[in-house]
Amino acid sequence: MSTAETSRFVRLRVELVLEVDDAGAVTGAALGRIAKDADMPAEERVHAESAVTEDTAEALAYLVDPFDLVSGVPGVELAQASWSSEQIDYDPDSPDWDLDEDDVDEDDEEVDESDEEEEAAG
Repeated sequence: MSTAETSRFVRLRVELVLEVDDAGAVTGAALGRIAKDADMPAEERVHAESAVTEDTAEALAYLVDPFDLVSGVPGVELAQASWSSEQIDYDPDSPDWDLDEDDVDEDDEEVDESDEEEEAAG
């Protein structure tokens, strides 16, 4: 593929942390979606039902569909998607969970440092 062909593809990274207040409701919704999927082979259905029943994170992964995120966006077509979910230890006050850390531009950091130096000098 040439650069012109590949430049039309964009990787969109999204990270979500969800608080599950009702694991039974999540599991029930996932089981309901599995039951409605007429195209799912019986063996896959048994495996999916077992996975979502045993693990709320698996139930969420079954319910969240990346296609749903972009299906209404004009001018784009989902070319590929992968996603996973896992149970985590979450502390919203921890600096490890600063969602803006990837948004910091090196130029912004330099400006922030020079502003701090000016404030200290002034």
